[in-house]
Amino acid sequence: MPMHTPGNTTVGVLLLGGIVGLGVGAEVLDRWAVQEKVAPRFEVDPLWPRPLPNHWVLGSVIGVGVDSRDHVYIIHRGLATLNERTEAGAATDPPTGECCAPAPPILEFDPEGNLVNSWGGPGEGYTWPNSNHGLTLDPKDNVWIGGNGEGDSHILKFTRDGRFLAQFGIPGRETNSNSREHFGRVAKISFDATGEEAFVADGYRNKRVAVLDANTGAIKRYWGAYGNAPLDSNLGPYDPAAPLAQQFRNPVHCAEPSADGLVYVCDRVNDRIQVFRRDGTFVKETRVAPLTLGDGSTWDIAFSRDPEQRYLYVADGKNMKVWVLDRQRLEILTSFGDGGRQPGLFFAVHSIATDSRGNIYTTETYEGKRVQKFVFKGMGPVTKRDQGAPWPK
Repeated sequence: MPMHTPGNTTVGVLLLGGIVGLGVGAEVLDRWAVQEKVAPRFEVDPLWPRPLPNHWVLGSVIGVGVDSRDHVYIIHRGLATLNERTEAGAATDPPTGECCAPAPPILEFDPEGNLVNSWGGPGEGYTWPNSNHGLTLDPKDNVWIGGNGEGDSHILKFTRDGRFLAQFGIPGRETNSNSREHFGRVAKISFDATGEEAFVADGYRNKRVAVLDANTGAIKRYWGAYGNAPLDSNLGPYDPAAPLAQQFRNPVHCAEPSADGLVYVCDRVNDRIQVFRRDGTFVKETRVAPLTLGDGSTWDIAFSRDPEQRYLYVADGKNMKVWVLDRQRLEILTSFGDGGRQPGLFFAVHSIATDSRGNIYTTETYEGKRVQKFVFKGMGPVTKRDQGAPWPK
C-alpha cells in the first residue's frame, strides 16, 4: 500500500471585495474559490441555550449530536466531574445549599435553545458506561453513546426519547484491537447516509476504526493507521520530530464518513487526520498544529452542510479553537476561538456537530462544562488565519 507524505498547509491571507451570500450558486462559489480563499463565517450566539431548570448544571460535556428536526443533544458526566463544595451543594448529603445539582446525562434542546427533554443513566437491560463518551444520532434519530472508563468495552443505542434499544459489545473486557466481540473504550460512533453501517472510533484503549452492521452490531471490518492491522503496543509519547507513527495512538477520537465514500479519522495525540476509503484503504493525511503535545489537536470533526461537504471543521481542545479546512485539499483556511470562558472562546472544546442550516455546536470538557452555538453567516473572504472569538457584529 503506498505511503503518502503529509503536507502541513500554510494559509495565504488574501483580501476579497464583497462576500458570498447564503443564496449564491455553486458555480459562482467555485469561481470565487479558485480566485481567492473564502470560507464559511460564524458568529457565536451568546444566549444559546436558555437557562436550565431545577438548579441543574452541566459537568464535563463530551458529546453533541443533531437530529432530523435540528434538535441538539448533549451528553455530560454529571456529578463525577463537578466540585461538590463549589458547584453541587444541592447534591451533597446533607445539602449545603439550594444550588446546584447535576442535570441528567443527556439533554435535548430545540433549535431556539429550549430544553425539551432529559434522560439517561443506569437502567434495566443494559450497562451504563463507567465514563460515558460521545453522542451521535443515526439517520433514524436513534442516540448512540460509547464510554472511555474502566470496563467500557461496549456501545449503547437508544431512541431519541431514551428508550433502550440495544447493547453491542461485552462490558468488562480487556484491550484487544483485533476483537470481533467487544470494543476498547469507544470515543464516538458515526454513520453513513443510509444508517446501515456504524463507524466506531475505538478508541481510548483499542487503536482502530471498527465498522459495524448498525442493526445487529456485528463487527464487519476494522483497521489501524494507514490501513495497517492494529497493534496494541504502547508507542510512547508523541514526538513531532520523529518519523510518522505507523499505528494510531490513543485516543482514536473520531471516524466520520463523508458523502463521497471517505472516512476521516481523528488520530488525536498524533495531531493528524487520516482519510480512508470505507473498506479501510488509506488515501491521504494531514497534520494539524503538529507541534501540539499532551492531549493533541484533532479531537472531533464535522462537515459543512452543503451537498459537496466542502469544508471540514476540526475541534482542537488543546489549542482551544475550531479549525476550518478545505475538505478535498485538507488545507487549513482559518480558525475561530481561543482560550477563555466568554462566549465564542473555549476551555477544551471536545465535540462538534452541524445542523441543517450550517450552524455549528460545540461542547467543552474538563472545566469547560458547556455547549455553544455558532450561527452560520454565509461565505466570506479569509482575512485572518486565527479569528479569535467570532463575536456578533
